[in-house]
Amino acid sequence: MAEQKVEFELVSPEKLLLSQAVDMVVVPGGDGDFGVLPRHAPMISTVRPGVISVYEERRAVSQRLFVSGGFAEVTPERCTVLAVEAEPLEEIDRAATEQALKNAREDVADAKSEHDKAVAAKRVNVLEAKLDALSRAN
Repeated sequence: MAEQKVEFELVSPEKLLLSQAVDMVVVPGGDGDFGVLPRHAPMISTVRPGVISVYEERRAVSQRLFVSGGFAEVTPERCTVLAVEAEPLEEIDRAATEQALKNAREDVADAKSEHDKAVAAKRVNVLEAKLDALSRAN
């Protein structure tokens, strides 16, 4: 009997970041993390800022990718994540992220409209999640 895998695709507006058969993928869903295995029930979920963990070869984590948000579609054979932004965790520059967070917090304080304040606050949330992901990885 052939080994069961789930096809996983991670897509950002710029490009297809990952497309491969994996044992399992764990996605930071809007209502909490969810794992996708072969024959998963169909579903659609929002994706909150966090880390997607890709499992291969006897459940070992092979990749960790930070996503800033988006949507996930799951079928019994496939999991597709449409991410606003995505990057491998090991490629994130902590110092640059800390500086960006400082700047985003200043943008919240300096915002002239509620819309500008909400946009800056959302960016703060994403950057805080990115730093949290880096801290958990170490």
